[in-house]
Parts: sequence; structure tokens; C-alpha cells
Amino acid sequence: MHQNEKELIARWDHAFEADPAEREKYYLTVAYPYPSGAMHVGHGRTYIVPDVIARFQRMHGKQVLFPMAFHVTGTPVIGISKRIANGDKKTIGLYRNLYKVPQDVLDRFIDPMEIVRYFSEEYTRVMQRCGLSIDWRRRFITIDPQYSKFIEWQYKHLHEEDHVVKGAHPVKYCPQCENPVGDHDLLEGDKAEIIRFTLVMFRWGDALVPCATLRPETTYGVTNLWVNPGTTYVRAKIDGREWIVSPEAAEKLRLQDNDVRVMEDVPGTALIGETVSHPLSGDVPVLPASFVDPDMGSGIVMSVPAHAPFDYIALRDLQQQGKYADITPISLISVEGYGEFPAKDAVERAGITDQNDPAMETLTQEVYSAEFSRGRLHDQYGGKPVREARDDVAETMIAQYDSTVMYEFDIRQVICRCGGRVFVRILHDQWFLEYSDPAWKTEIHDQLAEMALVPTEVRAEFDRTVDWLKDWACTRRVGLGTKLPWDPAWIIEPLSDSTIYMAYYTIAHHLKAISPEKLTPDVFDYIFLGQGAPETVDRATLDAIRGEFLYWYPYDYRFSAKDLISNHLTFQLFHHRAIFPHDLQPQGMVVFGMGLLNGAKMSSSKGNVFLLEDAIEEFGADTVRMFLVGSAEPWQDFDWRNELVSSTRRQIERFWNTIMEAKDAEGTAGIDAWLQSRLQQRIGSTTTAMEAFQTRQALQEAFFGIESDLKWYRRRLPEGIGGAVLQDLCRAWVRLLAPFIPFTCETLWKHLEGPGMVSFADWPVTDEALVNPEIELAEELLLRTVEDIESIVRLIPMEPASINLIVAPAWKHEIFRTVATTADKTRVVREVMKDEEMRKRGRAATDTAQQITKLVLKFPPKLVEQLLETSIDERAVLQGASEFLAKEFCVPVRILTAEESGHPKASGALPFKPAIVIE
Repeated sequence: MHQNEKELIARWDHAFEADPAEREKYYLTVAYPYPSGAMHVGHGRTYIVPDVIARFQRMHGKQVLFPMAFHVTGTPVIGISKRIANGDKKTIGLYRNLYKVPQDVLDRFIDPMEIVRYFSEEYTRVMQRCGLSIDWRRRFITIDPQYSKFIEWQYKHLHEEDHVVKGAHPVKYCPQCENPVGDHDLLEGDKAEIIRFTLVMFRWGDALVPCATLRPETTYGVTNLWVNPGTTYVRAKIDGREWIVSPEAAEKLRLQDNDVRVMEDVPGTALIGETVSHPLSGDVPVLPASFVDPDMGSGIVMSVPAHAPFDYIALRDLQQQGKYADITPISLISVEGYGEFPAKDAVERAGITDQNDPAMETLTQEVYSAEFSRGRLHDQYGGKPVREARDDVAETMIAQYDSTVMYEFDIRQVICRCGGRVFVRILHDQWFLEYSDPAWKTEIHDQLAEMALVPTEVRAEFDRTVDWLKDWACTRRVGLGTKLPWDPAWIIEPLSDSTIYMAYYTIAHHLKAISPEKLTPDVFDYIFLGQGAPETVDRATLDAIRGEFLYWYPYDYRFSAKDLISNHLTFQLFHHRAIFPHDLQPQGMVVFGMGLLNGAKMSSSKGNVFLLEDAIEEFGADTVRMFLVGSAEPWQDFDWRNELVSSTRRQIERFWNTIMEAKDAEGTAGIDAWLQSRLQQRIGSTTTAMEAFQTRQALQEAFFGIESDLKWYRRRLPEGIGGAVLQDLCRAWVRLLAPFIPFTCETLWKHLEGPGMVSFADWPVTDEALVNPEIELAEELLLRTVEDIESIVRLIPMEPASINLIVAPAWKHEIFRTVATTADKTRVVREVMKDEEMRKRGRAATDTAQQITKLVLKFPPKLVEQLLETSIDERAVLQGASEFLAKEFCVPVRILTAEESGHPKASGALPFKPAIVIE
């Protein structure tokens, strides 16, 4: 199999290079990879699903562009290189053992560009092994000088339109790299969000004791502070005033635009039992709590036991030891579903025994969410809904009570790829993309309303992202990338330089022949916007390049993972809207689910991955492809399990053997017309599923559906493999599966003596002349009857001597039609009894109506629809198949009408479900 793959990879070389043509185009793109490690099967799914769609559209007669490039800007490879140069054992082990980098190559990884070169070549090779139908002429890396000129042009426009502004904002920052970092720069915590806390300032003598909170309105209910007695705090002058905070907090505050000078240590034990005060809560004691994390907030926590489950249970634990009995919760928020003290209610209802119970986190979120969404402060505290009071109280505390703001992440550990810890820092003179601009946001909402989004439910997530998106730090001081044109001390960060590269793909192969210095902004203005008269490149060349861009653009669909909705996928909409006219805006996006390995999330850093090339070596490229696109729909999470992949390989082997056996079949059989009709249905269903990006459903129809039809076809034949109709089926079947398993299908196409490559063969089209609803319905009746007989035979202890099949009378078919066409199934008996003949039948009609109602609800809706549209003579169908039935069950089979049979079971005969009497 692998030799066959090698030969076809060579045969496909240059085959998928796409140029403008006199036919409809289809341009799809997928997020380009960052080549800093080997591809795993999760990457495989990301690129194979778009390839299946590209191959389908190509066979549909469209001119298809599927390009690829490599994203190398930013600091990830620099961080990796530094860790390897510093002898980091974990990193070296990852690259030597998991990624299988030869030692002589690994030794060169102290140069970041060696990492880029090695893995971009490996990605290209593995993608080719996967059979991806990519136009490799357009390949580039994001530090190519021509690409940098393109980025400079983009940012010139963004700056001129005031979408890039200078300001001070909190950002993720790596002190070790001395650089702001984005999600792609992180080894851990790539989903961390920056959260704004209010520091509530309690007084202890001359010092301020800050407590970070997301719920400043609860300050009215503070009964005490919590301090960790095992922590040594510091007294520090912060912006000229003395604060008591943890050492970790002091360092974080230093990064957040504060002048911090540590003066002396303060043991946590020195604070226990002291009294602090705040105008909104009065004097409160400081109590010990080992659960207080010095690395979270200020390292000191205010306690609101009436409304915070952790505070309630911690205080209860101390009071059960006979301590602090004089402290009682203070109720300040009323919320439906809870009593005076919501925290107490929640803890006791859940049966929580102590503060270490893992259910406490969920319980806390439930109470906080309920109070925020439905809670209202008591009248003595203002009487406002919590959602309004929260911001109002925060503003008041900042204005009147010495409060200030501190930023933290919503998770504990955020680690840069260099290995250093990431903090929140306030950066000044930093360049930001002003995604907070309301007018820009409105344009993106309008754009989303016009786009095709798959699945449709992600539309709400895109709209939410646009709403909460804040200004984005788009530059760094260090790293690989393009320098900011008007401020070259800064480098454009990686998520910000990868927003409209889909446009660059359309012309990338042309720009390789033009020296970078000639690619002035005027050149790109002409190519992309049709403006100006550049002089550095001749007009004929520019017209040809612009013509190619206009042929392909806008892109039809972009494929990417759902975790990129919060950044890249939304960013690219902002940038397209800012740069390009309305008729060149993105048309659609398909959002992928995540990949699991044996039920656990894939993670290269944790070693929980199965390398894509290893999978191809073990199972073959087509097996990998078929499993990845067939185990779940693209937007669903998939779970790679080797035992399931092995069964996929056996399925492909069955397909191969079936084609090789059937390709030369001759003659005719009575069941041929049914197989021809079923094939037309499979072609139509597969096509519909593919057009909706339902690759799993398409594979169910194109593989398992046809395989099931063939199984029944052969079962119905008196003997032998079948008629010449199988030749037509083989040619259609191979083409239907070609987008999924192209290596197998190219080889089989050659055995079938098909013209050219199956990759460019015409997609099968339904031949309506071969569609025969009557014969399909007849065989469905027969199949269902056989299955019912088999079920009964398995249950009876004796060997059957004969089988009688009793078909329903015409009046029951009338009831079936009434039941099936009545929308309200609770009214069917009433509808049936409107008929005079049915009224004469009395109880028999009402009982039958109820039985048929159950039957209609049990039948697939499509079958019910067929039964309403198509009439068959059930007795004639079963009589015509009586020899087949007798052979199947090795007993005589008689077909009777209910009127002919005197058996008690005859009354149970229903439409499309004959009564079965086994003697």
C-alpha cells in the first residue's frame, strides 16, 4: 500500500496547480500551521477535511484553489530555540523522543530558523503523504520579504484609517522575553483572559490592606479578612502609600503601572487577630486561612460568608472548632430560589462537609451567577440589581475610598514558550488594533449576517466575540516578523499579521519573481484595490496579477478550529472589512471541533498525541483520511482510537475486494433495476451531504449505504455475483469515494480503465430515468418483512414448518393515509371516524387507528413520505418474492389477504407490516 502511495504522490505532483479558467472557481483556505513540531492526527483532520471538500468541488467541474503556507512569525520558535540552547531536558526530550528529530538536526535547533526549515519541510512532506490536493507553487513563510511588504501595505491602510492607535492597556507579558505575548506564544494558558479586579482598601493603622474582588458590591457584607499564616507578606510603598501585600502581588503591581518599593517583611501570623476597617463594612478582624493563595490578587482575601460559599464553609469550619462564634454572616442580596444567606443554602443543600470538597468550585459559580443575574441589593444598601450595583459601587470606591484596579488572569498558570511565566502588564506607547471601535464592530456584525457559517450555531459565538473584543496589542519589541512601517522599533505580532493572507495566496507565486524593493504600497493598491499607477512593476504584469486576484477573490470558505473564533477568525473579518470593498468580503467559514486521543484532549506539550506520519505508516493514508472525516462531522469533536482505525482499514479492504470482484460482472438479474435506483438515491444523498460539509453523513451514504445495498442485492440473487449493472455501480462508487480515499480510488480507477485520473473525473449525477420508487418500496417491504420473520424465528423454540404472510386490507391503508397526513397525532381517531365507512367498523377502526399511529411514529419520516407518494400491491410484491422467502427460511411460504385468512393474527396485519403466522 505504501509503495502505491509513493507512486501516486509523484503522479499528483503539479496536478493540483490551479490557474484562472473559463469556469466557476472555488477557493477554500485553512489556517496555515506554525511549523514548530511534528504534525499529529489532530492536524491531519484540520487539513484533510478541506481537502475532501476541495476534491469534491474539483470533480464537480469547478476550478479549485487549495493553497498552503507556514506561519513562523512571533516568538515561539525563538523560545524553543532558547530552551534547547539552555539544555532544557523537557524540551529536548519532546523533540528527540516524540518528534523524532535526528540528533544532528536537533543540535542545529539553537538557531530558530533551523526549526522553521526542518518542520516546514516535514509538514510539506507529510501533507503530501496525506494526499492533500494543494497548489504548492503558492507556498510561502511569513518572514519572506515579499510577504513582509504585503503586511506593511496592510498596516499602512489600517493606520491611515485610524484602526491602529497608540495607548496604554493591560496585556499578557513575558518578563523573560521582555515582550507582550499572544495565545500562539504560550506553552500553557493559551485561553487565559485578563480579568479586572477592584482592590478594596482596608486600613490597618497607617497601612492599606488591599483585597482583590470581582464583587465590590459585597463589601457591605464583609465580616472578616482571610490571611494565610504560612505566608510572609511585605510592607511596600506603592505610589507613595504603604500597602500590605504578598511578595507575588508586589511584583505584579510593579508591572501594572505602579511605583513599588518593598520596605520590610510582615509575617502572616502578625496580621492574625488584628482589626482592619473600611467605611462600607466597619471594623472587621483578620482570621487565619491556609487556603489563601499569596499568588492570587493581593494575597489577602475579604470574607463575605452570606454570599460566598467558600467563605461560609471556612468560617463554619472554624466555628465548629469553637472559634470566632461572635462572627455572623451579613445578608445584603436577595435572590429568587435562595433564603436569607444564599451561600449557606447552597452549601447545605449540596451536603458539602468541608472546604476541600471538589464540588465547591461549581457551587460558587452557581451562587455568583444567580446573584448577578437575578439578585438585588437590600434597600439599606441601595436596592439596585446586582448587575447595576457592581459597576456603580466600584466607581464609588475608586473615587471616594482609595480603591484602585488590579489585573489578573482567570487561570493560575500562563507560561510563555520560552519557559518563563507570563504576567499582566500595563504597556505604554504600545500600538493597538482598535477592535473596541463601535462603528467597526457594527460593520462586522453586518458582515456576519451575510456570511455562510457552518455550523449555524457558531454565529452567536462570533457575534459575542465581536461585542466583547477589546483593543489588541498588535506589536512586539522582539521576535520574527514584519516591522511596523511608521515605527520600526516595533514588530507586528503573529495573530495580527495573519488576517488577510488569504488574499496573498492568490498572487504569491507571481510575487516570488518580483524583487521585494519593487513591491511598494502603490503596487499592492493597484493589485488589490485597482487604484493608482505604480511605476516599479510594469503594467502588463500588474494587470495579470490583479486579474488572478479578482478571479479567486473573495474566498468561498475558510476552515479553522472553534477555539480561533475568539481571535483569528474574528480578526480576519475586521481586517477584510477595513481593507477590501464589499464585493470582496469573505463568503463563508466552517468551524472545526477539537481532537481527542483515547478520550483525552490532544496536547503536544503533554505528550498526548499520535503523530500523523506514524498513523500513516501503521494504517495507510486512506485509512487515516477515512477515519478522520468519517468518525464525526467536522464541527464535532472526534476521538482517535487505534482499534476503531483498524476497523476502518478493514472497510477499505472490503471496498477494494468488492470492486475487483464486481468490475467485470456480466448478464442481468431481476433485481438490477432496484440496485440502479438505490444507487441514484445514494448519489443524491452523498452530494447533498457534501454540499453541506457533512463529511460523515456523506461517507455513511457513499460507503456504508452502497455496501448495505450490495449486500441485499446479492442476497436476492438466485446465485452468482450479479449482473452487468455492477460495472456501472463500480464506476460510480469509486468516484463517490475518491475525495475520501483518493489513493485507493486512483488505483481502482485505473483497474476500471477510467479516463485520466479519478481526481479530475466527473462527479456522479443522479439519473432520474433510473429512479424507480415502486421497486424501491417493494424491496423495502420485503427487507422489513424478512427482518420481522427472523426476529420471530429467534424467539420460538421449534423449527418452523411453514410461514403465512397476511397483508392488510384496503381500509387499513386508508386509515394509514389519514394518520400520516394528520399533523396533530392526538386527533387521528377523531379524523378517522369522520369517514362513514370507518364509523360502521366501530371499535375495529379506532383500534387500528391507534396501532397505525404507533407505526407511523416508529417509521422513518422518509419512509412515511414514500408510502404516501407511491402505491404498491403488497400481496403481489410478497407473492413475487415467495421463492426467495422459501429459500431464505427453508419452509413453504404462503401470501394471504386478511379476508382469506381465518387466523386470529390476521387482524393484526397493518400497511407495510404484514401479520406473520409461523407454524
